[in-house]
Amino acid sequence: MITSILIILAVALLRERSRTLSAILGTMPINMVLALWIVVSVGDGAPQSAADFVRALMIGLAPTYIWLFVVYGALHSGWQVWPAVLAGYAVWGMLIAAAFWIGIFTMHR
Repeated sequence: MITSILIILAVALLRERSRTLSAILGTMPINMVLALWIVVSVGDGAPQSAADFVRALMIGLAPTYIWLFVVYGALHSGWQVWPAVLAGYAVWGMLIAAAFWIGIFTMHR
């Protein structure tokens, strides 16, 4: 949590000096590492369980990349930030729902 706050502050401070560095910091896989650590520490700790989780992360990145393209396209077309972000989340949500519906993602009970 503190790391995420520090990264956000660094992005805010660096945004005018280097937009590239700000973008790199903004896309660091901090949450993925935290999620992996939690899954491994509360689960059985087996490498295969961790690998299965990382596989799900990789699949989950596809809708996230599409979210970026939707937001970029909307902003490039002159949309305001919030409608663009909301449109991106609408598409992202539909893609995640579709992944569950066709069986790419599953929930164990």
